[in-house]
Amino acid sequence: MKSKSKKYQNHVLVAIVVVLVGIAIALGQFKVPSVMPAIMEEFSMDVGSASWLMSIFTFAGIFLALPTGALARKFGPKNMMMAAVAIIAAGTLIGAFATSGSMLVFSRAIEGIALVFCGVAAPLAIQRYVAPDKIGFAMGVWALWFSLGSFFGGVLTPALFEAIGFRGVWFFMAAVAVVAGAVLFFLLKPSSGTFFEAVERASAQTGPKAKPDYRLLVKPRVLLVLGSFLMFNMVLLSMLSFSPTFLQSQGMDAGQAGFASTLPMLIAIVSSPVFGMLADKTGKVRLLSVVAMLAMGPCACALLTTTGPVMWIAAVVMGLVGLGSPTMYLTVYPRAVGDEAVMPVAMGLLILVQSLGQFLGIALMPLVLESGWMAMGLTVMVLGLVGAALLAFVNLRGSGEGAESTVR
Repeated sequence: MKSKSKKYQNHVLVAIVVVLVGIAIALGQFKVPSVMPAIMEEFSMDVGSASWLMSIFTFAGIFLALPTGALARKFGPKNMMMAAVAIIAAGTLIGAFATSGSMLVFSRAIEGIALVFCGVAAPLAIQRYVAPDKIGFAMGVWALWFSLGSFFGGVLTPALFEAIGFRGVWFFMAAVAVVAGAVLFFLLKPSSGTFFEAVERASAQTGPKAKPDYRLLVKPRVLLVLGSFLMFNMVLLSMLSFSPTFLQSQGMDAGQAGFASTLPMLIAIVSSPVFGMLADKTGKVRLLSVVAMLAMGPCACALLTTTGPVMWIAAVVMGLVGLGSPTMYLTVYPRAVGDEAVMPVAMGLLILVQSLGQFLGIALMPLVLESGWMAMGLTVMVLGLVGAALLAFVNLRGSGEGAESTVR
């Protein structure tokens, strides 16, 4: 046991390094929405073709998440994260030199691959490098990557676009990714050598090997967690995508509407690690998961249907409680799976569900909106409550909930 403990690094350092890479890649995803009208004008794109600049990320996740899990198992999580940095930088540079809307969409598809690689590999890196009793905190910090990436992408991009133009923004985002990759390279210890050494070892592997039991992934407790995670992503993306539009329709200016809809992401800087520490100290992962998810639906409903004090209260409660959900999903899911050997592919499945939920949240809600904002608000509230109910039925007994091996 002592020899194994030596491989663990400081959990705060690992969490910060990993989340910096995640933020850099999420910045790449969210550099588009706040300057979409200007991009449409520059590349002569209509609304339909411009929407692909965001939705193409979703398709990358749906089709590549499971294969990425298998790749992470072969090459190691740090190598996959380094590959993600290289891919996001390459995709962004291609976008910087784009001369047509179709070329820009193609570059976004490449960037979407990086998002999948990082989303699958980062939690696996935490499980490998962080001691089991500190994983909840580290996952809580990592869970901020999407929130902070979307916030900074929405806040920084318009100012940068005005100052340095479209290509300047794209070059800047590529540079941010390279810097984050350098931090990862130097501060996270290698788990399996360089990427090319990992490729050579993987290709040389022959002979019989014990195969992971992937039947675990269709056990009821795993499917319940995945179903709830689908609901969470539909609720979150619906709110992020449409709340600013609703608030502007009620008389808010774009800046205030953007701040209101992203305020929960800022507050999550505090709540996300706190939920992780509570999970570490109490072990009540299912209870904490249900409590967090119970807040998501009603708060999202308020942000899509109200203004004034109720809206601000909902934004704060979502940040303090609801956005503890990503931390808790990343904590409860490995325990539901219960086998470390299955986790690389299991993480691929989790990212597939995340991508599918984001796609549905963006694609289906406009159909609901035809019946009005209240219909959309009630829909996301029901989805959130269903997600909480699914978590309430997750039975972790016998899943290795307390076993360290499931979270390494």
